[in-house]
Amino acid sequence: MGSDHTSEHDRLAESEEMASPWRFWGPYLAARQWGTVREDYSPHGDAWGYFTFDHARSRAYRWGEDGIAGICDRHGFLNFAVAMWNGQDDILKERYFGLTNGEGNHGEDAKEHWWVLDGTPTHSWMRVLYRYPQAAFPYKELRARAAEARRDEREPELADTGVLSGNRFFDVQVTYAKAAPDDICVDITVTNQGPDAAPLHLLPQLWFRNTWSWGRDARRPALIASTAQGWTRVVAEHSRIGRYTLQASGSPTMLVTDNETDEVGLFGRGRNPSRYTKAGIDDHVVNGLLDACQVVEPGTASQPGTKAAAWYHFESVAPGESVSVQLRLIAGNGHGRAFGSTFRDTMAARQQEADEFYGSVIANQDPRERAVVRKALAGLLWTKQIYRFRLRHWLEGDPANPPSPGERLRPGARNVHWRHLDVADVLSMPDEWEYPWFAAWDLAFHMIPFAMVDPAFAKDQLLLMCREWMMHPDGQLPAYEWEFGDVNPPVHAWAALQVYFAEQHRTGVGDRVFLARVFHKLLLNFSWWVNRKDPEGNYLFEGGFLGMDNIGPVNRSERLPEGWRFEQSDATSWMATYALHLMRIALELARHDEAYEDVATKFVEHFLSIAQVSSRFGSAARGIWDEQDGFCYDLVSRTHGDGSVESAPVRVRSMVGLIPVLATARLEPWVFAELPHFAARLNYLLHHQPEFGQFINWRAGGERSALLSLLDEGKLRRVLARMLDEDEFLSPHGIRSLSAAHRDGMVVDVAGQQHWLRYEPGESHTPMFGGNSNWRGPVWFPTNALLVQALHTIDAFHRGDLAVELPTGSGRTMPLGDAADELSRRLAALFLPGEDGRRPADGKRVEASDSPLWTEHVTFSEFFDGDTGEGLGATHQTGWTALVAALITGWPRAW
Repeated sequence: MGSDHTSEHDRLAESEEMASPWRFWGPYLAARQWGTVREDYSPHGDAWGYFTFDHARSRAYRWGEDGIAGICDRHGFLNFAVAMWNGQDDILKERYFGLTNGEGNHGEDAKEHWWVLDGTPTHSWMRVLYRYPQAAFPYKELRARAAEARRDEREPELADTGVLSGNRFFDVQVTYAKAAPDDICVDITVTNQGPDAAPLHLLPQLWFRNTWSWGRDARRPALIASTAQGWTRVVAEHSRIGRYTLQASGSPTMLVTDNETDEVGLFGRGRNPSRYTKAGIDDHVVNGLLDACQVVEPGTASQPGTKAAAWYHFESVAPGESVSVQLRLIAGNGHGRAFGSTFRDTMAARQQEADEFYGSVIANQDPRERAVVRKALAGLLWTKQIYRFRLRHWLEGDPANPPSPGERLRPGARNVHWRHLDVADVLSMPDEWEYPWFAAWDLAFHMIPFAMVDPAFAKDQLLLMCREWMMHPDGQLPAYEWEFGDVNPPVHAWAALQVYFAEQHRTGVGDRVFLARVFHKLLLNFSWWVNRKDPEGNYLFEGGFLGMDNIGPVNRSERLPEGWRFEQSDATSWMATYALHLMRIALELARHDEAYEDVATKFVEHFLSIAQVSSRFGSAARGIWDEQDGFCYDLVSRTHGDGSVESAPVRVRSMVGLIPVLATARLEPWVFAELPHFAARLNYLLHHQPEFGQFINWRAGGERSALLSLLDEGKLRRVLARMLDEDEFLSPHGIRSLSAAHRDGMVVDVAGQQHWLRYEPGESHTPMFGGNSNWRGPVWFPTNALLVQALHTIDAFHRGDLAVELPTGSGRTMPLGDAADELSRRLAALFLPGEDGRRPADGKRVEASDSPLWTEHVTFSEFFDGDTGEGLGATHQTGWTALVAALITGWPRAW
């Protein structure tokens, strides 16, 4: 680790609080607001159909905004983004296009190319590249191709239409540099990468989120554009954030409209609430409607509006030529010398400071690995988004609109039991287009790479998920907006520990106040799990799909035939793991407050009880461990009238059966030296319940230490033999989510019903959970990262003495820690050129072409083909795929 004495570290030191000035502006503008649950007021929850891409140009959003390469204030009131027109499209390019869940043969999918190139944690420096075709964008063709494609075929992509052939596109590079917290320099440089000259219209836009049309706040902000006294500018006035001025270089034409819905054009209503509407600038530029918006004449000012654009028209951009415009957004009345040397100096200084910062954070790595880490972290930082959602208002509807349909309020309707939820915070999103809403377990994984660059933000995010306006009063964490009541794996205690130790490693001091705060809230969540997801009280848990969407032969969130229930291997193992993580937090806190020793004892007892039941023949004299196969399986069980219990394993070898490997924790010598009450209670338990001893491995000789584990060494070896077998779970690029032993498919009996399941290494062939992700074969970073850490934990206890074959059957043995490092290398290699000079993650996509215009950019996909490593699913999943940054830089061994 390099020095923390860089300018960006100084800014971070000033910005421990999320409301600090340097954090006020950032990439908090969504890439997609249409098609979200927040904007859906339909009776039956048709989010994709209620607010469509085609509506977005003309219809005001209720809860957020979106744009290309955009920024906004942390409240989402004032927004800036880049729009453009190639002279060919029917509409301005104001937002990224993609297919809805119903349109895509593999669900929703963005059909554009853009990359986050760089960025710092305080957003003092950010750079994004968008690739804009010069020919008409093939909206209709992409929809038609997807409609014709089968689920077992590849997704049609933009490159398949031919519009990118011959590099006939503009590269639109947007760079932000803060001269001060409220003074932002913006450079937009557009390069014609094609062989022919082409026209370009560039329209940087500034607008207010519509907060005034819903009958809850009549205050209306105002934008006034002017070209007087040699300044081209927009002055924005808002009651909450005050005055800001956007200054524009050169002499663009200033256009002003209102961020209001076109009620007449969209819905055939008699009149609009405003003379000018959201699509006014679009209609003026593209359709030539002169009265669609205000056009500011030289030397004059506009009437107040709520959306404005600076219209730059380049009649012909030559092949290879770049054109640039500069803008400056500053609090107050603007800057007398907005551009020129002060602008250039700010850009140069912030870029140099970003280089120094990352030189510190990712020192001593291979240059190619450093580049991957930096881009992964830049993408992660860009996933921050202002997320506003007041459930009570959403369920009931707004005073200015018709009453909410009764179907939305019926028992069992979407999120009807989450009326307390009231969010208006900057949150880390899984993917800025495909998943522009927080997901509880995704967010926990994001915090590991976040801890590398911004531990204050990482701590804040984990605490936010547990705050009273997020966590349900019964203790459940909100899953995601499609159904806040869905159940995700309980990984927040694990994430809190990682963030705590990361900061302790970097500074020498861990934040125990943070650890205690999150611990107390997670006690409620643990109780919710115990009370709601262990219905028989036998320490075998159910939970539903648990984040791994289609991994089972049936949807585990749906009810089984009457009388049957799931007892899930992964739910039970997650709870054992959760108990160990809470125990570990309690032990850490007990070093300074002995009251926590009792709580630590509670969790070690809970772990041992789960371990005992999961390994023996439990509710029906059967647990999740299957001695015949040497693997862990889900169970289906039912209780007969005479009290007898019938159960059977669901014999599918999947990640579900590897989760028990995660349930392991070390009791280091300091625990027994510093915490005598905990040690005494553990001794008492082992004396009076000696069967617990099989789950505790004691280190012989020297200081007293122990390893708690759901799987004893014999079972662990049998599970790892399958996990590290190339014919089963081990792929060239990590651990598969489903064993390749199921390539030919299998019929699985679940509660008397027959179901078909097959190893599918790439995209999903089933519509389960929308069909846009796949846990039946691909490699996923979150579970792989957890397995890597578990192997390191076990290896640290055994001090390298426990060796395994890797691959199984190869005769090549190594300590578990080295096996974990090998898995990390395989995961990192997805993003590094192989022997053929290509990145495996690029697969057969256009990014794998020979052109450096494509090969220089890294795409961080959602999941990866279990055979080839090709990136699939969402294409900006940084997000949890940014875990590669932590793996490359030595996590968890280095932490």
